Amino acid sequence: MKRLLIRPGAIGDFIVSLPALEHLRVEYTEVWTTEATLPLAHFADRTDTIIRAGMDALTLSDATLRRLSGFDDIVSWYGANRLDFRASVQHLPFRFLSALPPPGMHAVDFYLAQVNAPQGATPRLPIEWRNEGYAVIHPFSGSPRKNWPLENFRALAAHIDRQVRWTAGPEEPLPEAERFPSLRDLAQFLAGASLYIGNDSGITHLAAACGVPTIAIFLTSDPAVWAPRGEHVTVVDRPPSVEEVLKALRFCGGVE
Repeated sequence: MKRLLIRPGAIGDFIVSLPALEHLRVEYTEVWTTEATLPLAHFADRTDTIIRAGMDALTLSDATLRRLSGFDDIVSWYGANRLDFRASVQHLPFRFLSALPPPGMHAVDFYLAQVNAPQGATPRLPIEWRNEGYAVIHPFSGSPRKNWPLENFRALAAHIDRQVRWTAGPEEPLPEAERFPSLRDLAQFLAGASLYIGNDSGITHLAAACGVPTIAIFLTSDPAVWAPRGEHVTVVDRPPSVEEVLKALRFCGGVE
């Protein structure tokens, strides 16, 4: 059996679907996703990007169609709402799945239900949490609406009882931030933290998936659907003040 899994989306989208993707693993499993999330498909026999595979073209090339025809089963969260795309691959063994969970259902369970897998799993990456004694703050996300004010993170950092290290993406403006060339490198850095604090973001999901004690601050999204899962995850929903997050920090034992 050769199975292809096509999973577009941002970092957090990939991580919450990770248990479902792992459930679909067969004798040979290939994953096509975004450039950024390739390192997260650790269970795959082979990976490629959706762009390099030619899936984003207006018309699929003969080479792409030949490659697709080599699979016995194709599970795709890509192209589900594109009638032209579905028509172009109707002769191939595609199963199209919706990418958006319904209100009130956690995304992890939604994706698991789509593939007839037991619910309740926690996304985990094969990276050992080392706890080297520093705290990490990532004060950004994919949307400004999700970002707790930077000055609030700085006020919070002043109360943390250990070294605070900041991280950010290539385009995120934070001079003191440590930046990493891939999610694999970033995950190794996060796995050394004794504590992580961040917004509703893919990097917060990444920290939780590494087993790091995580405080996730939600401002707009529904944490019942999108919160990171994990034994050591604390969600603070729409905090009215820094003090509210400090309460969570005290609970985690991270303040002076």
